This record gives sequence, structure tokens and C-alpha cells, in this order.
Amino acid sequence: MTQPTISQRLPQPSQEPAELGAIPEDRRRSIADLLLATGAVTVSQVETRFGVSAMTARRDLGELERRGLARRTHGGAVLPNAAGHEDSFDRRLNVATAPKRLLARAAVELMNPHETVFLDSSTTSYYVAREIIGVGIAATVLTNSLPIMTLLASDAGPNVELIGVGGTLRTLTRSFVGAGATRTVNEHYADRLFLSVKGVVDGDTLTDADSLEADVKRSMIAHAREAVLLIDGSKLAERGLIAIAPLSAVAIALATDIDSEQAAALGRAGTTVRIIRGAEAGPAAAPLAGPLA
Repeated sequence: MTQPTISQRLPQPSQEPAELGAIPEDRRRSIADLLLATGAVTVSQVETRFGVSAMTARRDLGELERRGLARRTHGGAVLPNAAGHEDSFDRRLNVATAPKRLLARAAVELMNPHETVFLDSSTTSYYVAREIIGVGIAATVLTNSLPIMTLLASDAGPNVELIGVGGTLRTLTRSFVGAGATRTVNEHYADRLFLSVKGVVDGDTLTDADSLEADVKRSMIAHAREAVLLIDGSKLAERGLIAIAPLSAVAIALATDIDSEQAAALGRAGTTVRIIRGAEAGPAAAPLAGPLA
């Protein structure tokens, strides 16, 4: 059976264009069409296009979410299935490379020689692996990421002992998941975990697009003495389909492109939050201090 379009599932009181001064149902139908065309819409876009207040824009997006036509995010909304969307590893690897390098540098500065670390299958962790090689720090690395395994096996040298977490290979993310992967993780303990996520929902829940990836990350968090989250500001506006763990399960969050208010919101979970800027990512970076640094 053919599924109705978003517009067909909304009331159809008028065929007039819904722009400035439109009645609520016309406006919401046009917002839904815009969402269908672009995949996402912001509160400010609704304000500007339809000449309404931020409160009215949020109310419209909330009504679309209630009808199952949108999923609210920080500052806007996405299509309901966008939370489950997942880009390939290769595509993500070349997105936001500057923040990933900053986060990787700050992450490796937290390490002590000869630590055992988990690296998840995120592209940010791939940059951490590159930084481990570049710095030359001695470490034992456990990872379920095939690209990280390949990188360390070919370039790390004798300073790095590599333990590959096997399982079922997801070709999209080039990572090993499933019962075999979680069993291997559960058989080991690490001093530290570096991970990233698809999104942090409502400032207190880590999420991922895939349930099997979430299982591996959850096991890594449980078996690491200290979990370190690596994110940029975009992660606060995204959400994955699957909850991994509460933010409180993470000891430290290193974040780029967030302001002090966003950092304080993250810190309310009890996580130590550090804003990473370009000038702070080198050897002279200030030490972590308190719940907000």
C-alpha cells in the first residue's frame, strides 16, 4: 500500500501558499514540506520564512512531532527517520577534520605511558590513533575499528600493542560488532576509553544510530576505568536512534565549538567538561580542574 505523504497526513484547509501571515495549519503543512525536501529545519528558519515568533515556531515543530511527522532536536527538527541515518566511515573521516585533530591531540595528552585504552569505531578515535603514532607514546590499544587496526598494525611500531576486537564486520562503518565483539570487550579492562557518539540528547544521554554499535560502546564504558567523550558542538543538535548510556557514565568530555553555557549544561551530569580551542591543544594545555574546565 502506498504511504501518504507528509502533506497528505496534515489537514488541508486551504491551497493558498503558506508564507507570511499564514494560518497555523497552512504554515505547518509548508513546514512539513520543507522538512521533507531538506531533511531538517531550524526554529530560526521558521521564524524568518513565516514571520512568527520563536515560541510559535517551536509550537509548530512540537505539533509536527506529536503527529509523527518530525523529530525535535536542539534548535529545530529533523525527519523522524533521520536519527537512524548513518554515513559511511569513509565519508565521515573527511568531515570536520580540524576539530577531530584538536580533540585527538587533547585526548592523547591525558594518557600516561603504557596505558591500556579502548578506541571505539568513530572517525574521531581514528584521529586519536594517528596522534598516538605521531607522539610515539607506549600503549596497548583495543579497538573494534578495522581502519584503526590497519593503521596501527602498519604504522605504530613496537610502542603499541594492538588487540583487535573481532565479530561481525559492518561494511558501512568498517567496524566489528555483535556477540563476538562485546564478548571480547567484556573479557578485558582498560585504563581509558576514547569514544564519540552520533548525538547527546537533552544534554544527558549518549546516542548512536545503530544498536550493535551502541552495545560495543556500552561495554567499553563499563570496562574502562575512565571514559572520555570526544565531541564537537554539532553533536548537541543531533540524536541517534539508540541510547548508549547516560552522560554521567563518562568521566571527562572534551568538546570543540561549544560555549560556556553548553559546557555548563553538560557538566550538570557530573562530567568534567573541557572546551578545546586551537591554542589549547598543544603541550601547554591547562590541566583539568573541577566539574567545568
